Amino acid sequence: MPTFDDDDRPKKKVVHEIGQDLTLLSIDELTARIELLRAEISRLEADIARKRASRETADQLFGRPR
Repeated sequence: MPTFDDDDRPKKKVVHEIGQDLTLLSIDELTARIELLRAEISRLEADIARKRASRETADQLFGRPR
């Protein structure tokens, strides 16, 4: 029967659910989740900026006051 190293197994994708119980997570797992959430916040902020720029361009083109 073949033996498997932990390194050969597929890594589980880190997912964070808002309000999830954190008691069983290690410091490293919590740190990884913080990094994940910060990256998601940056992605959301970039999309907001893109949409604001698009709206401002449309407002200027169609002469709609803000």
